[in-house]
Amino acid sequence: MIEGSIFALTLIAAMQAINVAVINRTFLGAFFGTAAACALLAVASLLSWPAPGALFLLAGSTLYLVGTILVTIAFNVPLNDALAAVEPDSAEGVSLWHRYLARWTAWNHVRTAAFLLAAAAFMMALR
Repeated sequence: MIEGSIFALTLIAAMQAINVAVINRTFLGAFFGTAAACALLAVASLLSWPAPGALFLLAGSTLYLVGTILVTIAFNVPLNDALAAVEPDSAEGVSLWHRYLARWTAWNHVRTAAFLLAAAAFMMALR
């Protein structure tokens, strides 16, 4: 084992386990079901454009689809795949972990902000 890597090893193993466990019907249904609902809401907002709240529906849908779904697929999933391919107790694993953590966290903050802004836009649409 690489000296000083016990903490990284634990974190790598935990994240690898989380990334395996999250691939299930419930999570994927909620994640992509919300995306499908947002796509429908975006179309509905365009079809009823002069209606009050249409702009907020479109903004919320776009924020969710781009900021949550697209960011996840384009950035977080490839990072997770790279982490899944390394042995936690290897020098490569420890080195990858430090790069992974900074990048994954940054993109997760983008996803969180996009989701919160989307939720706020949907609340405004209901107002």
